[in-house]
Amino acid sequence: MRILVTRQKIHGHSAAEYAEIIRERLPNHEVVLARTPEEEREAIVDAAVATGPGFTVESLLPSAESLRLFAGVYAGTGHLDLDAFREAGVAVTNASGVHGPNISEYAIGALVTMARDFRRATRQQDRREWRAYPTRELHGSTITVVGLGAIGQALVDHLEPFGAETLGVRYSPEKGGPTDEVFGYEELHDALARTDHLVLACPLTDETGGLVDAEAFGTLPPHATLVNVARGPVVDTDDLVSALRRNLIGGAFLDVTDPEPLPEDHPLWGFENVHVTPHNAGHTPEYFARVADILARNVERLEAGEEDLENRAA
Repeated sequence: MRILVTRQKIHGHSAAEYAEIIRERLPNHEVVLARTPEEEREAIVDAAVATGPGFTVESLLPSAESLRLFAGVYAGTGHLDLDAFREAGVAVTNASGVHGPNISEYAIGALVTMARDFRRATRQQDRREWRAYPTRELHGSTITVVGLGAIGQALVDHLEPFGAETLGVRYSPEKGGPTDEVFGYEELHDALARTDHLVLACPLTDETGGLVDAEAFGTLPPHATLVNVARGPVVDTDDLVSALRRNLIGGAFLDVTDPEPLPEDHPLWGFENVHVTPHNAGHTPEYFARVADILARNVERLEAGEEDLENRAA
């Protein structure tokens, strides 16, 4: 089976790295790395599988005589013309789930950093100042996780040793989840009223856009902290700034913001109880390996004649 790796960079890394890992996972298959548009058009003719961050439907799909699967390397597929793939009878999969370990670790670090006030410790160390200060514990606290997909579930698993109560909020609460209790979005404020730490790990949808707004900050206890590893627009930025200025929230750890990148003159940079990282929670040296593992499992299913592919989006 010929597998085409498209030429675009993946998270700033060369597609050649990804191609080499695929060769390790699937040694009995031909893996072709296209370095130019011409090489893509030539290789797609008899490729059974194509994989990469993108796929130029107009120039590639008409020539894809043997293509059975396009394996995307991102969790989302909004940049792909799924209807065109469906019409051509080509399955599409995504990389959902690959970020569970690394982003959940980021969220744990953020929660511990704010509870133990490591930022204050760093400031005092910079001043060579030895002075004790009060801190908090995650043990015995209530942590609400909005979004119980791969990231949310991994986070809850990591939280178990901390002895915290966990509340989950998801679009379909009837599915249950790993948290002690599960709420629907219409019950969000019931969960927020009990929350000491709020972690956002949900996709950006019509339901979650602006989910954490002035009303939400009014419901949260003023000592509560916020961790956002979802998407910036899940939080109303102006309302967050207002809540911070009015001491309606204890602190925030933001890997995503709205707008993004965060402008140099934005007020969020100026709060001592706000941590900002540059959409970096998803970075991991294991990314290619995890994506290649999904691809390898799906290639095996294709060879077995199965249509129930892992992470199938179309």
